[in-house]
Amino acid sequence: MSNVEAAYRAGPGSKLSVDKAFYNSLKGTEAKRTLVDTIKIPMRSGKAWEVPAGHIFRIRVSEGPQVGDFNMWNKHDPRERMWASRSRQLQRAHVSTHDRLWSTLPFLRPMVTIIDDSLADYGQDAEGGRVHDLLGTRCDPYVNKLLTGEDFDFHCHSNLVRAVMPFGLTEFDVHDVLNVFQCTGLNDEDKYFMKACPAKRGDYLEFFAEIDLLCALSCCPGGDLSVDLWGPDAKDPLSTCHPLEVEIYKLEPSSLEGWEGPKSSGYAGGHGLSSPNVDWEAIKKEL
Repeated sequence: MSNVEAAYRAGPGSKLSVDKAFYNSLKGTEAKRTLVDTIKIPMRSGKAWEVPAGHIFRIRVSEGPQVGDFNMWNKHDPRERMWASRSRQLQRAHVSTHDRLWSTLPFLRPMVTIIDDSLADYGQDAEGGRVHDLLGTRCDPYVNKLLTGEDFDFHCHSNLVRAVMPFGLTEFDVHDVLNVFQCTGLNDEDKYFMKACPAKRGDYLEFFAEIDLLCALSCCPGGDLSVDLWGPDAKDPLSTCHPLEVEIYKLEPSSLEGWEGPKSSGYAGGHGLSSPNVDWEAIKKEL
């Protein structure tokens, strides 16, 4: 691996800096928490749920190895949604404890912070695979048609579309995902590969909600991805599919002392445009 410095690095007081002691204090038995809801996501389906700021939610493997495709929006303004590519640049291509998922422009703020990961020790395997990736995106019926010439309705994109419709969102709101429990990497040709999911029953990825959220998760119809979805050996991987669960926890107020929800970027420079009708200094003060 290259030892070249990362392009995006945290300076003193940067929003990239994470108070690890605070987020560690929210893990497991470190803080008093109350389970307020459990969402069961059947195999090959998807569901959406809301999480208030200052709450924790956990995505959990409830039966057997299974990949999940995750989307996220500001509950009050779905124009602000998870930005996978910027999160990949600001954090890393495969995320784990203390990494954050960031929102789109013009907001650009952390939406969640990962506080616990039962697969944190997986690291990089012999083939270069790592888990919880921001490299790829959801499977969809359009790419399936492109690659196979056939219609196949079981895809994460379709699951997410159905999941968010009751919340007033549409297919146009579904976006690039965090692939939870998915093991991926880049091969010697710099091409994306997927491996069988290493997660086992009881494994989890846990998030702290920095703002009020609408979340959605697809229980991937590819199951644990041990069966090729495309190519000469492709077949329907139904036998490798399992459900997932999401648990939502409320923290005691004392656990959140000193925490404040993140503000938007604050940039109000007008993109180099000048207008006598816009008071940029007044806008900056309001932000």
